[in-house]
Amino acid sequence: MSGHKHTCQGDHDHDDTPEMGLQYSLYNKIDTGNLECLNERVEGSGKDVFKAWEERLNFEKYVESDVDEELLFNIPFTGNVKLKGLIIIGGEMDLHPSKMKLYKNRPHMTFDDTSIAPDQEFDLHPDNNGTLEYATKVVKFSSVTHLTLHFPKNFGGETTKIYYIGLRGEFTEGHRHGVTICTYEARPNVSDHKTDLMENISHEIQ
Repeated sequence: MSGHKHTCQGDHDHDDTPEMGLQYSLYNKIDTGNLECLNERVEGSGKDVFKAWEERLNFEKYVESDVDEELLFNIPFTGNVKLKGLIIIGGEMDLHPSKMKLYKNRPHMTFDDTSIAPDQEFDLHPDNNGTLEYATKVVKFSSVTHLTLHFPKNFGGETTKIYYIGLRGEFTEGHRHGVTICTYEARPNVSDHKTDLMENISHEIQ
């Protein structure tokens, strides 16, 4: 693999530059209160792997699977995301995930749902430094409000460990319809009042 050239799997190496911190800032746009990680050994630990680029090599916080090697993340965003790439820093040796499946806009998926064909999948390579990016099909992932990541297997370990999941892309605020609805409902009320007023004036004149 050479430089930044994309392979058929869509992965390529990245240099460690200050700009990377800005590019991998989508973790700030995750609705962490509703993020779910299925089969995590320690409750709530799945949220810890979504962190700043500068913290990616902080191995004190991580998520490890529980009863087997599978992990599944349901990741809701606070708006619309155009997802362009992911970086996965996994555990040592055989604890590193070896495959990743991506599903878009399917909230609250479970392991039973993963028989559905993913929107994209990758064969992962061991990466302990966060230098390998997996590029998504941007057209397919251009309007993502919810992202599911399924890690079905690793390199032979009984459990899977992940230290960091980096998400690169663009973010736009979600549309708000409440104001539009209120304005629409208010207009006929104003007209009704005007009509009633005109009728009353006409009646008094007569």
